[in-house]
Amino acid sequence: MKPSLALSALLILSVGCTGSDAPSTGDSTAGPAFTFEVPDYASDTWYKGNTHAHTTESDGDSPPEYVARWYKDHGYDFLVLTDHNVFTDPATLSHLVDSTFLLIPGEEVTSSFEDASVHVNGLNLPGLVEAREAETLLATIQANVDAIREVEGVPHINHPNFRWSFGVNELAQLENDKLLEIWNGHPTVHNEGGSGAPGLEEIWDILLTGGKRIYGIAVDDAHHFQGEFSQDRANPGRGWVAIRAGSLEPSALMTALEAGHFYASTGVALEDIAVTATRLEIHIGQDRDFKYRTSFIGSSGRVLHETQDNPAVFELRADEGYVRAKVVDSGGRVAWTQPVFVTVR
Repeated sequence: MKPSLALSALLILSVGCTGSDAPSTGDSTAGPAFTFEVPDYASDTWYKGNTHAHTTESDGDSPPEYVARWYKDHGYDFLVLTDHNVFTDPATLSHLVDSTFLLIPGEEVTSSFEDASVHVNGLNLPGLVEAREAETLLATIQANVDAIREVEGVPHINHPNFRWSFGVNELAQLENDKLLEIWNGHPTVHNEGGSGAPGLEEIWDILLTGGKRIYGIAVDDAHHFQGEFSQDRANPGRGWVAIRAGSLEPSALMTALEAGHFYASTGVALEDIAVTATRLEIHIGQDRDFKYRTSFIGSSGRVLHETQDNPAVFELRADEGYVRAKVVDSGGRVAWTQPVFVTVR
């Protein structure tokens, strides 16, 4: 099922944002007319992790211990094992956990409606969550989000373009969801969209423009740890998040994740994201001789400013609705910051 582009357009038109060329209003002596909602970060410590990976407990090619050890050995701070409708208790792998590496319990709650696949990751779960079915596609997705919330887990919606299962129509109406995969390392999930169906990043902007506060995750969705690493296999190390949290503990990481205190990446590392009332700065971690281009993006997915500077700086001058940054390096790797929302004073 393809997303409704008509609804996409309706959502964009409903916002009525003024755009970056709109004049600022109000008395300049009273401060800016538009300000960013400045995030209240718990600390300046970043934790790198992956929230989507599979083992031989479902359709992966390696046992849980091998998968967990791969991420630990490759410098990750945390991992969520998310097998299809299978719960792996991290206590069985406690010998891998130390002050530098955390296993968070999870599951890919996997259901369907007609020919649509409905996959919702549950993070920090107390045990197995039974997948649910319902009378409509939207109701099926909502039922599985609700099932995760009922046990105080954190849901994130997985790869809506997988089998072209659902899109803006359903996502715009979901409730109590804050996280969406905007990039997935599996080769068959159609990150970029096609033939009129929007890509995941475009879907994200449509939702944000329509007023939905949702944050974008990049994941591996890794299945293949053995044999060849190639573009047509679901290998690890392709997509991750870096969460700015007070400690390497599940509750701290989940709180920061749902507050949008993280960035998503396919390889670009950020050293800092600094937000003041009218300024957004992105400090990029320099990798060898790679060059960087940063685009600051606002409502309707419109590029507000581009720069090759490091740090990349955006000065707020109008009601853009939200501003997010996309950093692309000269090798094609990307980092996405979360949207910083604009308040009209």
